[in-house]
Amino acid sequence: MSIQNRWHERYKTADIPWDTGRPDFNLIDMVTKRPIPGCRTLEVGCGTGDNAIWLARHSFRVTGSDLSEIAIQKAGDKASDAGVECRFVVADFLRDKISGAPFGLLFDRGCFHSFRSDEQRNRFVDNAAFHLEEDGLWLSIIGSADDAPRDHGPPRHTAGEIVNAVEPHFEILSLHSSHFESNRTTPPGAWVCLMRKRAKKRGASLETGTK
Repeated sequence: MSIQNRWHERYKTADIPWDTGRPDFNLIDMVTKRPIPGCRTLEVGCGTGDNAIWLARHSFRVTGSDLSEIAIQKAGDKASDAGVECRFVVADFLRDKISGAPFGLLFDRGCFHSFRSDEQRNRFVDNAAFHLEEDGLWLSIIGSADDAPRDHGPPRHTAGEIVNAVEPHFEILSLHSSHFESNRTTPPGAWVCLMRKRAKKRGASLETGTK
């Protein structure tokens, strides 16, 4: 089964425990307390749109992308019901360029960490940098390897693995321990990582940042 069909099936059968029906508190804290001003924003793996809608209500011009057509349809319906303007597109972030770039902010909640191979994670980082303007920010919520092992739940990464993956395209501005917004009694642990795109080296490729 392709990855797109796998996510389609999960939304079709409502096997989506991460979908709490509310925006993630880590996103709210970072945007309001740092603060991060409203800007053109891309949410990768937007699901049914709760985070995108919250951002749109706070002066962000949001494009949400997801592999699942069902998720995107639900996200569009939610935004319409909420009376906010968001753009939602079905896209594979590892393969597709999302129109509207460059963005000032890229947000993903548990999308980057879902790629298990170094090659896929490197491609995700390359594409994050490609879609961001110079000095653009990337906020990622990532499963933490400091969390207790469990049979189910998000993939888990160490802080060192995160740092190694995002170099050399991004400078980490903050990396702190938290947990995922969740309906579980014991929510999964998470890293909240805010990064800034490094200045592109002279002569670097637009897409890969390599000479």
